[in-house]
Amino acid sequence: MTTAIPRPAPRRTRLGALIAALALGAAFAPGALAGGATVTRGDFHAFNGSDLPIAGHATMVRTADGRTIVTIHVEGLGAGVTYGSHVHLKACDDALAGVHYRFNPGGDAVPPNEIWPGPFTANSAGIGNAGTIAEGTAGESAVSVVIHGPTGPKIACADLG
Repeated sequence: MTTAIPRPAPRRTRLGALIAALALGAAFAPGALAGGATVTRGDFHAFNGSDLPIAGHATMVRTADGRTIVTIHVEGLGAGVTYGSHVHLKACDDALAGVHYRFNPGGDAVPPNEIWPGPFTANSAGIGNAGTIAEGTAGESAVSVVIHGPTGPKIACADLG
């Protein structure tokens, strides 16, 4: 009987994986990136009286080609519950993050004039993920992402910085 002895992965494979991981990490690091993209990120926390054990993060990428990419990952939500999420005009501790950010302040209160990563539904473990790509570069006043509960109140917020 012959027993195969596992060989370690070739160095090139591990090096390639390391380079890919570093490139992905750099893509979501705070600050300006090569090519003019800017990335901001913040951690979610419960607010507005919510007693849910909320954690997670939001990331906003303002690309050099005029798009805004927003992704969210939230934990501690109700299993199977659908939530809304929107980019807001104020910081979390300023008037409960104010109102939704709009590319055109006098325009419609829906995409494509607003940036909505959700609605999304939390899985059986209470984890929700969502994202969107908006056509347009969000201005400096797009400073937070808010999670709205199923009946509308703001329950979580992440300041983007």
